[in-house]
Amino acid sequence: MALVEIRDLTKRYQKGDEVITPLEGVDLDLEPGEFASLMGQSGTGKSTLLNLVAGIDRPDAGRIVVGGTEINRLSRSRLADWRAAHLGYIFQTHNLIPVLTTYENVELPLLLLPMSRAERRKRVNLALEAVGLTDRAGHYPRQLSGGQEQRVGIARAIVADPTLIVADEPTGNLDAATSEQIQELLRRLNAELGMTMLMVTHDADVAAIAGRRLRLDRGKIVEEEAEDLINYRRA
Repeated sequence: MALVEIRDLTKRYQKGDEVITPLEGVDLDLEPGEFASLMGQSGTGKSTLLNLVAGIDRPDAGRIVVGGTEINRLSRSRLADWRAAHLGYIFQTHNLIPVLTTYENVELPLLLLPMSRAERRKRVNLALEAVGLTDRAGHYPRQLSGGQEQRVGIARAIVADPTLIVADEPTGNLDAATSEQIQELLRRLNAELGMTMLMVTHDADVAAIAGRRLRLDRGKIVEEEAEDLINYRRA
């Protein structure tokens, strides 16, 4: 059974007198432990789909089932609880809280869960170890490089051992060398920890690290082959 099941998903936006439909009748299954990347031109609805799967936005039609829960039918409060327990979100801009240390930023999602301080400490330390930042636990974001900040963001996303991790352009603000380090980290988290990931990117090289490559085209999802990525790079 698929971990993520999306059926006939449609999302519309009103812009003045115009109705914009970035997603229409989208179907998608993600298996447990799968790493899928999602590409597409600007404005095709990549981030819209990510936010729907993450329960940040609601569809106009269709259904989204994650780990057996149809999240689009949950109330606002139950959806917030579901996100806290089951979803990890990796942002492009890190979204770290400047006045909190690395440890405190990573611990933040756990404060929403019924968990002892000892269990929180254990999970934070494991997450920091997974991203190679145990020696930066007491540092503030201003004391970190851009790559280290993104690693903190990744540690925060995985600390609750979520059912699903979504990543929105996780290497978009990084230089080439740092981007490669983050790509390798994401690959390792998927391969070694079996974390299920859906990653949006505009970069064909980044998309290629995923075991499954998807593209949004005219509101529909298309499976990409290796030669399609080569052609995308040349375009």
